Amino acid sequence: MGEPSNLLLKLSRRLFAEERDRDAFIEALVNPQPFPAAIVWMQPRPEVVPFAIALPLPWQPTWVDRLSADQRPGQHALHQAGAYYCLDMASVFSAAVFSAVATPAEAVLDLCAAPGGKSLLAWKALMPTHLWCNEVVRKRVRILIANLKRCGLTDSLVFNLDPQTFAEHLPHAASVVVVDAPCSGQSLLAKGDQALGCFHPVNIKKNASRQKRILASAAQTVAGGGYLAYMTCTFSPAENEQVVEWLIKKFPQFEAVDVPVLADHASPLATFPCYRLWPQSGLGAGGFTALLHNRATSTEPIKLDFLTAKGMQIYSVERSP
Repeated sequence: MGEPSNLLLKLSRRLFAEERDRDAFIEALVNPQPFPAAIVWMQPRPEVVPFAIALPLPWQPTWVDRLSADQRPGQHALHQAGAYYCLDMASVFSAAVFSAVATPAEAVLDLCAAPGGKSLLAWKALMPTHLWCNEVVRKRVRILIANLKRCGLTDSLVFNLDPQTFAEHLPHAASVVVVDAPCSGQSLLAKGDQALGCFHPVNIKKNASRQKRILASAAQTVAGGGYLAYMTCTFSPAENEQVVEWLIKKFPQFEAVDVPVLADHASPLATFPCYRLWPQSGLGAGGFTALLHNRATSTEPIKLDFLTAKGMQIYSVERSP
């Protein structure tokens, strides 16, 4: 891809004290290497897995397989049959925060759900009675529904609403709220994809503002004693640690909590527990994740009339017109 931009160089100095770490980070983004895929088993794992499997990582659930390089799981018949879902290990890393939540959870709300990977990970990890998957962008709802349906999550409800609507109509009702926030997408570069303007301060500031707006709504939907999981696929502190810091100040009933399986990935850029995966690790494109606990006790009953009026049901069998 050529020489790193001045904005990338500036970010690397913000993230790393050591020059060798800065150089490795820049190299991972400027000259991306292919990352092995991961698969989340939605059906029982077959006795013979038709892929070469890499050694599991400490934060990898038993129902996830990390594949060796050059595997093509998306082209296998088992994929079409809904046996598993393919994703980057960085998504598995972010969802590892669920390991610190007591299970089963009653209700999980994924506020930024498309294409569905985090919803599937939450469903596997938290075994919720209710799974509510929201996607603000209308054209992305179709792919979300297709993935949930293919993987057998036909009892979940899908929404196409502004997060503020949930704060108003479903206050203090969800055991776990997931915000895989829209961001500048800097980790896309590590996959060899484009992320135009991802290091520009204006773009970063715009994303941070949007993240705060979504989180403000999310915080109001978390039941007393429940959890808010915040994650991004970007590296700028303004979209990560600083957003969590803002949330804790605005909603002091929330505190960031330790996630033991991620202890080796604790962010050096915060005084509270939160975690980063770097692209130079070779484990995935990278990202940020944090788990916040609501210490308040207020809980509201689930408003079924709102859910049934606004939720799109997924049917396992196509209904005749």
